[in-house]
Amino acid sequence: MSKQKLNLYLCGPRGFCAGVDRAIQIVVLALKKYGAPVYVRHEIVHNRYVVEGLEARGAIFVEDLHQVPETNQPVIFSAHGVPKSVPENANARNLFYLDATCPLVSKVHKQAMRHQRLGREVVLIGHAGHPEVIGTMGQLEQGSVTLIETVEDVENLKPDDPNQLGYVTQTTLSVDDTADIIAKLIERFPNLTPPSTESICYATTNRQEVVKLTAPKCDAFFIVGAPNSSNSKRLVEVAKRSGCEKAWLVQNAGEIDWDALEGVQSIGLSAGASAPEILVNEIIETFKARYDVQLELSETVIEDEEFLVMRDLRDVTLEDADMAFVTGK
Repeated sequence: MSKQKLNLYLCGPRGFCAGVDRAIQIVVLALKKYGAPVYVRHEIVHNRYVVEGLEARGAIFVEDLHQVPETNQPVIFSAHGVPKSVPENANARNLFYLDATCPLVSKVHKQAMRHQRLGREVVLIGHAGHPEVIGTMGQLEQGSVTLIETVEDVENLKPDDPNQLGYVTQTTLSVDDTADIIAKLIERFPNLTPPSTESICYATTNRQEVVKLTAPKCDAFFIVGAPNSSNSKRLVEVAKRSGCEKAWLVQNAGEIDWDALEGVQSIGLSAGASAPEILVNEIIETFKARYDVQLELSETVIEDEEFLVMRDLRDVTLEDADMAFVTGK
């Protein structure tokens, strides 16, 4: 029996960004240099497959430093960034820590602090409760940052001085939604000061752009990512908004609802910035087992950004085999 034909559009860029890759490398290299266990505060990146792969190698994940025993082993802060109180607490306990905060998140921290240093009230556009937002707000004194999630929140904003406002954003937001919020802020507060450089990171923008361009060609769309991954959830929203209503977030091939694909002839596939390529490949192979797949790369740009790990770990050699659990190579 012949298989049904299926056009599968594979988006590029997709999957790991430089910040995520660096954070995972930091955990892997720390395990190689210092041995197990290595403690990691919060999921190093928002992906259970990655977390479980690192746990199998000796990483212990905790949500708070009080869960870390007295130890000389490293404690690693996740890529999302942490409030200033976290390294302060680590120093108070003489813990040896390695900060895996994405350099682009650190840049947002510095922009927020610069706004405040120059006498501006700080507005942070982001999602309440997300660790990156908690980390950014935690760079400044409690109560000195106003979180804005929606255009409606802008309507209710009552700053002490409307002429002294500066904003930053979470790095993983929807580009279009954030543009609407910023437009409303400028409408209400014409003297609003932007960050000196874009806060939404290049990887978020690139992944959304290729999904936006690919979605109109697709009957269905799958984004590989975790339910707690902000940038992955935004990709699903972008696909739907761009003309592909049948768009789903899946963690792996086992979550695909095959009944929902009846009559579908073209599918888009991408992955959030914290989703490993091994899961993308697994889904492609699963489609090939069921369909006569015509695979086509839908690519906008080639990313070549690379962020170096901290000096403490640069004397350790990272080999291909060390990362095989996420690359599949």
